[in-house]
Amino acid sequence: MKKIGLLLIVFLGFIVACKNDKTEPKPPGIDIDINPKSLALVEADNAFGIKLFQQINDEAGPTENLFVSPTSVGLALAMTYNGAKNETKEAMEECMQVSGLSAQEINEVYQNLMQGLVGADPDVAFTVANSIWYEQTFSVHPDFLNTNIQYYGAEVSPLDFGDPASVDAINHWVAINTNNKIETIIDEIGYDQVMFLINAIYFKGTWQYEFDPANTADLPFFPANGTPVDVPTMSLEADLETYSNGMFQAVKLPYGNGSFYMTVMLPNEPNSVDDLIASLTMENWSEWQSSFSLTEGFELYLPKFKFEYETDLIPALTQMGMGIAFTGMADFSGISDFGPLFINMVKHKTFVDVNEEGTEAAAVTIVGIGYTSVNPNLMMVNRPFLFTICEESTGAIVFMGKVVLPVY
Repeated sequence: MKKIGLLLIVFLGFIVACKNDKTEPKPPGIDIDINPKSLALVEADNAFGIKLFQQINDEAGPTENLFVSPTSVGLALAMTYNGAKNETKEAMEECMQVSGLSAQEINEVYQNLMQGLVGADPDVAFTVANSIWYEQTFSVHPDFLNTNIQYYGAEVSPLDFGDPASVDAINHWVAINTNNKIETIIDEIGYDQVMFLINAIYFKGTWQYEFDPANTADLPFFPANGTPVDVPTMSLEADLETYSNGMFQAVKLPYGNGSFYMTVMLPNEPNSVDDLIASLTMENWSEWQSSFSLTEGFELYLPKFKFEYETDLIPALTQMGMGIAFTGMADFSGISDFGPLFINMVKHKTFVDVNEEGTEAAAVTIVGIGYTSVNPNLMMVNRPFLFTICEESTGAIVFMGKVVLPVY
């Protein structure tokens, strides 16, 4: 039996939380029964999450806050993976760290984990929703849709992508499934777009021991290479699980009955947070997590924070070995024979609010599937085009024209 906490750390994106000065023993969290294959996928998700976070951090600006949900990204990619074939399938397996697991095993384990996450703590709101939206004239393999319906509970909706109302329908679904914390994921649908696969996660948990708002005060926060800024800072004294080494100090803080928790990791000077992120490996992470112990009367000061984050994941996923999926060499024939297809969008959007009561967080990942014109056996003239009329022997261009909107 393996505690679900390992996977939850991935979802929380290595952000962090706390506990109150009520020192009575916390009630036990709920364990989820998982077999060796399930444990392998949890570890793969953790490895994927660490690498993804490091890659995004490498690309981020020096003053940019980050908040990602590797679980959301993993679920959206897993649905897409069911349509990948040959080299594209292998590249996705390598990127997602699931080589050695069959598609059937991946789908079954994700199904079990989603169910376990949703039911892990009755005192915590945790929802997972998946959906597939496709252009109504686009022919999709029934097996692809049925697999994602069966294992991921995906809602499937054919739409007229040329109708602006389709954008509203997709965004409305996102808003509903993130409790309106993320209201839009797309602004328009491109002419070459034929499908969107979307995952939405919503989390709201109250601290097992809430902070007293009366103890919140403005205290200085010291940005790297910047001027100190006064920020609202919560405080408490309680018996908390902590860990420290030469690089950082950390505290573990539960929500609800303890099945969900946050971990705050503060680098020790002269180490920076980037140094800490760079040091993350599965080996280090597992060792650190097993080394926490209870510290009585631990004092914690934690700033309140709330922000939104949005990023294009294609550059990061390309660096992680999935580049072929974003090119004309991609093989998504498992989705449709009406192609060729490639991934032309992986957009990730998140929201987080950490305050005295607890934490509210949401994440949406959208994978867009579009046509590529690389296949010489297929040409779809479905957008403005140029044409000429030439004389054969001389090559003279007799006429040249542009069609923006065909009329007849």
